[in-house]
Amino acid sequence: MKVFITGVSSGIGLALASQYLAEGHEVYGLSRRPCPNKGVQWLACDLSKLEDIEPLLSQLLSEIDQIDLAILNAGVLGEIKDLQDAPLDALKQAMDINLWSNKVIIDYICKEKRTEQIITLSSGASVNGSRGWNGYSLSKAALNMMTSLYAKEFTQTHFCAFAPGLVDTAMQDQLCAIDDIGDFTSLERIQSARGTENMPTADELAIKLPNVFEELKSYPSGSFVDIRKMN
Repeated sequence: MKVFITGVSSGIGLALASQYLAEGHEVYGLSRRPCPNKGVQWLACDLSKLEDIEPLLSQLLSEIDQIDLAILNAGVLGEIKDLQDAPLDALKQAMDINLWSNKVIIDYICKEKRTEQIITLSSGASVNGSRGWNGYSLSKAALNMMTSLYAKEFTQTHFCAFAPGLVDTAMQDQLCAIDDIGDFTSLERIQSARGTENMPTADELAIKLPNVFEELKSYPSGSFVDIRKMN
């Protein structure tokens, strides 16, 4: 199986890349920083530079004609603050990386390669509207809708916007370093979950995700699925 993953330098992206390699699959990846796993066929890509993505994809994937699974994992959290206080430039950056970079990728791989399954990494923040998540929530909500729209256009590809739940990654380093949570009460739940079974490490989660991703194919293409609500 040929697997394409964004954000393979750390966190869920790296853990998934390593898991699929261990299972004997070919893994191709993009990330801003180098991928520590040398088995990944990788190129450096800053997803905020939208004009660079397609040429790099063309270079990375030039010798294959099919992608069995694409996992669009890379994303940026931004600063937890009220929307009224969030600079427009920061909101635009979140939209570029979390949404529009994925449009560029989907357009390329669905038009140029036979693509069986595309999973966009979403979040519970896309639907719960918790105070303080500003650009992250907005961009992930838009990502859910974009995934649904593409499912109606590229009907030979199965799409899913997938929320992996709380995962102990560098994002949690940022969230758990906030001492004064003030009105951002969702942080209390996140901080209390760290170090418990409610927040697995990326490696722990990655062991389970290949089977989960297969199960996602039983949902209607374009669905938003939260792992915490799967049977």
